[in-house]
Amino acid sequence: MLPILFLLLLLLIQPGIWLYDRMVMGAAATEACRLLCTLSVQEVGEGYCEDYIRRRLGSLPPHECFHRHEPECSWKIELSGNESSEEVSVRIGNELMPLPILGFGAKVLGITNAQGNLEISVEARAFTQPDWARTGSMGVSPSQWPGLWISSPEGAAEDHH
Repeated sequence: MLPILFLLLLLLIQPGIWLYDRMVMGAAATEACRLLCTLSVQEVGEGYCEDYIRRRLGSLPPHECFHRHEPECSWKIELSGNESSEEVSVRIGNELMPLPILGFGAKVLGITNAQGNLEISVEARAFTQPDWARTGSMGVSPSQWPGLWISSPEGAAEDHH
């Protein structure tokens, strides 16, 4: 009975690890999108956002079943866009080593890569401007927004008081 309980426990732990990795990666990607919306092309090129993401991903335990470190770090980070783009996106990929018994089953099912690892990937996208600015008649240029209030009849009436 004990081996069966142990196997059931392993069957519950592996998806838990996978989901925890996805949650941390998804949160890091979403926060990085918010950061990318405020960075210039130069700041993106200097790696500010990627450093931020790597610090956030540091909350994953340094164990091979959460994140592969050997022979090299398995984080794959792709950034797209900056403050002058209409949309930004962040894609984070990772490899993790399956638990021993489940690793054999994963290989048999063909869900592992050539190194025998499971691959996880998350992507987050965000618009650099809120909906009211993107879809408004004044556009996304902040220099044009005061014209919206000045040209309105309510704004003109208030200015004369």
